[in-house]
Amino acid sequence: MFENLSDRLEKSFKLLKGQGKITEINVAETLKDVRRALLDADVNYKTAKDFTQTVKDKALGQDVLSAVKPGEMMTKIVQDELAALMGGETADFMINGSPAIILMSGLQGSGKTTMSGKLANMLQTKNSKKPLLVACDVYRPAAIEQLHVIGEQINVPVFSNKDSKDPIDIAKKAIVEAKNQGNDVVIIDTAGRLAIDEEMMKEISAIKQAVNPHEILFVVDSMTGQDAVNTAKEFNNQLDFNGVVLTKLDGDTRGGAALSIRSVVQKPIKFIGTGEKMDAIDIFHPDRMAGRILNMGDVVSLVERAQEQFDEEDARKLAKKISKNQFNFEDFMNQIQQIKKMGNLKDLASMIPGMGKMLKKIDVDDDAFKGIEAIIQSMTPEERNNPTILNGSRRKRIAEGSGTSVQEVNKLIKQFDETRKMMKMMSSGKGKNMMQNLMPGL
Repeated sequence: MFENLSDRLEKSFKLLKGQGKITEINVAETLKDVRRALLDADVNYKTAKDFTQTVKDKALGQDVLSAVKPGEMMTKIVQDELAALMGGETADFMINGSPAIILMSGLQGSGKTTMSGKLANMLQTKNSKKPLLVACDVYRPAAIEQLHVIGEQINVPVFSNKDSKDPIDIAKKAIVEAKNQGNDVVIIDTAGRLAIDEEMMKEISAIKQAVNPHEILFVVDSMTGQDAVNTAKEFNNQLDFNGVVLTKLDGDTRGGAALSIRSVVQKPIKFIGTGEKMDAIDIFHPDRMAGRILNMGDVVSLVERAQEQFDEEDARKLAKKISKNQFNFEDFMNQIQQIKKMGNLKDLASMIPGMGKMLKKIDVDDDAFKGIEAIIQSMTPEERNNPTILNGSRRKRIAEGSGTSVQEVNKLIKQFDETRKMMKMMSSGKGKNMMQNLMPGL
């Protein structure tokens, strides 16, 4: 996401490279290029114009330290203003009702039903909530069935009534059901509708009136660009929603919706969809997104994802094995599984500062671990636990069993040996403090 915008902004800042100081002339040239980059990314014209004017005022009023280059100063100002443009702070999400009621709204095909499931899954796994999904799309064929399939997949109950064509009645009965069953969050999936469809807009307004939701979320496909912003404006006029959910931010999106929607509608982005899986949903952090747009990475989010998969007791045991040089292929396989649970590999790598630029030249495949896993799985338990016994005949058998070559098996074993030596070195001497921070109990 934001790949083209990131490139364009980087080129814009290069105009200041080698300049001794920030002046009205070189700032004007740089910001003219920044404004073009924003417009090409499908950012609202007024938003782009106001943004560059604000950056200009701040840049010219800035006392530039002799130790700071003008290009670096401009990057910092743009980063701060991008974060402010997208809301500045992470928005609150109200889930403290008895039950908390969340109403999902949006256009047809925006991804409401899938996002309802992702939200339920997140609340269940990360917030220890007991959600109930409610199927109120009585118009789209198979919509109710789709929600039931999602509910089964994430182990969340779904309330529906295939005999009823009244979404208001279904929603009201679902809340009664939630109270009876002890569900503390109710997520109401409504039918997709066009803002110009007066009857359908009246219907969702009536659902809002009937259930009095704590949160109304507007789900929008970020790939629709400025159309998404215009639609959000229309829906907000009718519903006065609390926040926006941007889907498909992992796709080929120019990012205009993410950058414009807050300033045009004056409602925060609360969540973003980052992939197809049920756990591919993130809370939206404007400051972190600004860093990623400017190729500065997002280390905080990367650490948070790692911590979600982190088991302190396992880490303690692993640290002891590393310090005794007992790290083996079984441990290696477990670490691969932990990394895979953290999400899309390219997305994870882009969170590391500077990696975003490098990844444009490299195709990071989510199946990158497949060959390694096949080789390790072809080993016997004894071989995994004691890599030193891997002689020539064993390596040949492993290659045949994994559908790889002996050269590939040899390469993996060599890399594994080097990794093990490095880990051993890190666990003693200068690297010990770092290892203790990463792995408590060493």
